[in-house]
Amino acid sequence: MKALKYTIFTLLFGGALTSCNFLDKEPYQLTLSDYFNTADEANSFLTGIYAELGQSTFYGADYMYLVGGDDLSHYGGSGRAPATKGLICNNATTSDAAVTGFWYTLYSGINRANIFLENIDKVSDIDSGLKAQYTAEARFLRAFYYFNLVQCWGDVPFKTESTKDVVGLDIPRTDKQEIYDFIIKEMQEVSDEKTGGLLTAAKLNYKPGRVSKSAAWGILARVYLFRAGEYHRDNRAATDAEKKDYYQAAKDYALKVCTNQGHDLAKDYWDYFIDLCSDRYNSTANESIWEAEFSGNNTTDVKAEGRIGNIIGLAAPDMSSNSDIVGAADPGYSYEFMFATPKLYRLYCIEEPSSERLMSLHVNWNTGDKTEKAEGEACKTIKLKDSRFLWNIAPFVYMEKDGKNTGVTGRKFYELGFRDAVLAHDNNRSYSYGKKDWASGTTEPKEGDYDYNSKFTTNIARACSKYRREYEADKKDKNNTAINFPILRYSDVLLMVAEAENELNGPDAAYDYLNKVRERAGASTIVKGALNKDEFRQMVKDERGRELCFEYTRHFDLIRWGDFVEDMNELIDYARAGGEWNQGPSNVYTYFQVSSTYNYFPIPDAEMAVNKAITSNNPGW
Repeated sequence: MKALKYTIFTLLFGGALTSCNFLDKEPYQLTLSDYFNTADEANSFLTGIYAELGQSTFYGADYMYLVGGDDLSHYGGSGRAPATKGLICNNATTSDAAVTGFWYTLYSGINRANIFLENIDKVSDIDSGLKAQYTAEARFLRAFYYFNLVQCWGDVPFKTESTKDVVGLDIPRTDKQEIYDFIIKEMQEVSDEKTGGLLTAAKLNYKPGRVSKSAAWGILARVYLFRAGEYHRDNRAATDAEKKDYYQAAKDYALKVCTNQGHDLAKDYWDYFIDLCSDRYNSTANESIWEAEFSGNNTTDVKAEGRIGNIIGLAAPDMSSNSDIVGAADPGYSYEFMFATPKLYRLYCIEEPSSERLMSLHVNWNTGDKTEKAEGEACKTIKLKDSRFLWNIAPFVYMEKDGKNTGVTGRKFYELGFRDAVLAHDNNRSYSYGKKDWASGTTEPKEGDYDYNSKFTTNIARACSKYRREYEADKKDKNNTAINFPILRYSDVLLMVAEAENELNGPDAAYDYLNKVRERAGASTIVKGALNKDEFRQMVKDERGRELCFEYTRHFDLIRWGDFVEDMNELIDYARAGGEWNQGPSNVYTYFQVSSTYNYFPIPDAEMAVNKAITSNNPGW
């Protein structure tokens, strides 16, 4: 599956370059004057720019600790202590290791791209078309890394030349609007349909490890939507561009992805993620547009594994000490750090989202007002109509019959009907352990019988199960996985069109894009004309939650909508009360006690200590 074999390049001051090909045993040095002689060397260096996406400081691991916490997902597990890094538990400082690591990873990617662009003309044996493609990819990645910096930090140091000396490195922060202009110009030019250099997804054979025109257009739409909401972070009135122009551009670029590019939704929501976890691309439809690549299981010298599925995914007992346990007996270990909030659970429980009652329930449930609890119990009869529910939120736990490291023997399902629904939706592609014999005359299983349908807990803050390791090849490594991370997929693009169209012209022309996503999930379609503009906006917000939860988009969606602080704070008392939260006597409620300070990351102390041109941190830090 993997189109890229990552090679890490680290710039050494003085012009030398160290390449360690992901932990090669004997790193070697190359000077830039001796490099960029061949097309293969250019491709290798370009791959090193991509490699930043997979670092442990980015999608490989720590990004979860930075942006994984929102109103639909939280760091948790019964009695688990708060995370010691990142913003996810509302305990970050200016010296936070995850924040610092991400800052330097992004600037490392930018520096690598600058080196590449300064040296690509030295390559004499490269075809002009291939050179244009490589150049376009490097420019796009540089712009993408800058977009991440702006999303997280706002104004940041900006440069388009590589670092060549340790002298003169003090660089002041540049206004984020100027950097936005650069990001947009770069992405527009490299994705130009005639001269841009990026290939179409079709010419890349729909292998989303490399950036295509579709990826650039889709990310451009994301950039414009986030820029449209910047006035919320700045606590000011929206400009005319933020009210209209940016939404128009977001719609235009998202529609480019939807027009004659060969993308579509997989037949079943589960199909896409089973492909992702099985280390393959788009087996039923070209839904995946861009993925962060990982490969291997920690058995070779080339290290390109990640932690997706291990730190965020469905837990199973640890079988790593017994090499003979494979297949269904070893579904893959996970720490299960990420849990759904009851708010996400209930987003799947509302059958008719077209009435005023939806808005009332949305507010009441988020604030913990239990007056609607009885109404909420109706979820039992309708929630299985949305197939995303039983993929995204854990429907079961893996169990060992004797608990002695002999292998998983069954699954214990949380609620009545879950087992049959799971088997129906995954078309028997997951591990099935069969239905055990129950004791005569009883409606409950005997001790040791696990694959059954009995509600064994009222807690609905259950673990994320979006990244399931059971689909990985044997033998699984305890902490390292080959599961790719979905940076952009087609359903996200459809919802961006729906959102932008509604903001520009109201919902009349937006229903089709929203309903296409809902229809794939088996959810009821929304009748055209049923919602006004405000109601449709809320519907899009909720639909993005149902569709894209645990894909690291929600945190920034809440910020650009101006909802982050309010929606997080609404959950404090609800979480403090416990009950449905599966937390026990923990401090999970404090994770939602965010202030406007958290609309930005802190500039790392390590940067401010060496860059004296940065004289102040972001507000509140």
